Amino acid sequence: MLGDVSEAAACRFLVQRGYQILARNVRFRSGEVDIVATDGKTWIFVEVRSRRLDSDPDIAETVTTAKQRRVIRAALQYLRSHGGPRRPMRFDVITVLWPKNDIDIPKITHWESAFGCD
Repeated sequence: MLGDVSEAAACRFLVQRGYQILARNVRFRSGEVDIVATDGKTWIFVEVRSRRLDSDPDIAETVTTAKQRRVIRAALQYLRSHGGPRRPMRFDVITVLWPKNDIDIPKITHWESAFGCD
């Protein structure tokens, strides 16, 4: 499934940049977080979006306000179940664009602080 391999690619991308992956596919009734990570000082909750390269290139825009709210609610529940924030947190979006041929590596773009928790 494209979503699973995209999340795995996003995790590798983050690890290569020094992030520690804490959890994947964290689900609660209120929502889901694709990746929970830390950079040592900040909780990072990541929404991963993926498409084939011949699809709409503006896939980051598919993270609607409603989706953001569900991610935020799930992140807050995750933090409550892990003893509270104790450090700053942010919400990132990673997009993974896959080539048509499945041989080339995907194009990964990382938007830090893509949306906030007002």
